[in-house]
Amino acid sequence: MNASITQMQKVADRLRLEIVKMVQRGKGSHVGSAFSCLDILVVLYETILHVNPHHPNDPTRDYCLLSKGHAAAALYAVLAEHNWYPRSNLKNYLADDSEFIGHTNAMGVLGVEFSTGSLGHGLPVGNGLALAAKRNHADNRIFVILSDGDCQEGSTWEAALFTAHHKLDNVIAIIDCNGIQCFGTVPEVLNLEPLADKWRAFGWDVKEIDGHDFTAIANTLSMVPFSAGRPSVVLARTVKGKGISFMENQLKWHYQTPSADDLAQCQQELESKL
Repeated sequence: MNASITQMQKVADRLRLEIVKMVQRGKGSHVGSAFSCLDILVVLYETILHVNPHHPNDPTRDYCLLSKGHAAAALYAVLAEHNWYPRSNLKNYLADDSEFIGHTNAMGVLGVEFSTGSLGHGLPVGNGLALAAKRNHADNRIFVILSDGDCQEGSTWEAALFTAHHKLDNVIAIIDCNGIQCFGTVPEVLNLEPLADKWRAFGWDVKEIDGHDFTAIANTLSMVPFSAGRPSVVLARTVKGKGISFMENQLKWHYQTPSADDLAQCQQELESKL
């Protein structure tokens, strides 16, 4: 589906409300993390990825790996939007014995390519898929969505060396740089800057965008690979809790469960946009 920018914005607002309902009902958390990467996921599934829920194992498909697996609610909601399973299944998020667990689950959730949760795993797995595609002369593209926290893991940087060394230009890393992690801001916990320079030094072609600008996201991702023979990385500068006034840039929404009053306020803010 090739949706307009206005359509994608409305989809994202509608899914933000869906996600708050999921998390509030399941007594979960990570709303802030889900909201910071949601616009990226919406653009990927609306305009960029070559995937089809009717042929989920098509060997020519693109792959999307959510390395920041704690934002699973965002991926589940986007997949339901694109008919990978009935939207009613989202009511099972975090329910007892449900496959819709709090971190991305590939065992039973159609469209989830890899189970994640421990940060630093997405890019290494993406490299394996990309290298296999290259050796099979296949056109698969592997999109990996990482967090600030992923970029504090040694496994990510080891993988980054591997990607560039093997000239895996079918790997596209998208870093959800929302600047906040579980115990504080990124500069307080473990500063990453100058992040763009680090990725360039590791041999990647880098672009920086506003991770909530639908036009910038779509235009940038439509250009990958940015240069032949080099992996691409997009530093998407985002806002934790984006879209809800009292959640934006608030550390507590990494872990806090929305109350009934919070849900009511979210509904009021989001329904006015729909």
